[in-house]
Amino acid sequence: MIAQDILLKIRNKQTILPLISIWNQEHKKIVFTNGCFDLIHRGHVDYLAKARDMGDKLIVALNTDKSVSDIKGPNRPLQDEQSRLQIMASFQFVDAVLLFDEPTPYNVIQLIQPDILVKGADYIPENIVGYDIVMAKGGEVKTIEFLPGYSTSLIEQKIKSQQ
Repeated sequence: MIAQDILLKIRNKQTILPLISIWNQEHKKIVFTNGCFDLIHRGHVDYLAKARDMGDKLIVALNTDKSVSDIKGPNRPLQDEQSRLQIMASFQFVDAVLLFDEPTPYNVIQLIQPDILVKGADYIPENIVGYDIVMAKGGEVKTIEFLPGYSTSLIEQKIKSQQ
């Protein structure tokens, strides 16, 4: 059942560990990324698909609603965290998704111990949160170029200009 498969991808810090253990036993290369992913658009799909292509399993950590609001301002998120979790879990190239409420995903990265840490190319790899964790275990930290012209902020501006 597809609906059940989607819900099974939604994890928390405790329920992700048995899954990671299985993937490690199977020698799967685990890719990790994180973000708000407030309003899913073509740029997100491109980014996430490319991230997944870097390994065997993709884990996405989403900022909680409070965290998104702290980062993006009081009018965000546009979609609540449960909606964002379910939408993210519906992508076939996403293998697991979980929330984090801390200012950075450092503790989640430390827990997951991914083989590859991915962020957008607006970051310098050495400055990406969790770089030290992933490099210490012999992993890789990579960046992905964004698809030009696609961002939640641009979509938000377009909607506001049409009102």
